[in-house]
Amino acid sequence: MKPSLWQILIIVLIVVIIFGARRLPDVASSIGKSLKIFKKEVSELREDDATAPGDPAGTTGPRTTPGTTPPSPRTDDPGTTHSPGGTGTDHR
Repeated sequence: MKPSLWQILIIVLIVVIIFGARRLPDVASSIGKSLKIFKKEVSELREDDATAPGDPAGTTGPRTTPGTTPPSPRTDDPGTTHSPGGTGTDHR
């Protein structure tokens, strides 16, 4: 659904009333900068997904930086028991 001319004029009038005519250039400038940053980040994310090594389907797990180890599994999970001779599962 494409907005009509009247709808656009009403929206512009409301924006002018809310922000005032003096602040509109500042508001438009900040919106433009925000959109530019957003588009840059989206394109970088797409490039990262496209260049994932050894993963043509894009299904990689959590990424780590070189020299770090992935996070270890939680040991305080209430669904498991950690008895010395046990199997590590909850037998409730």
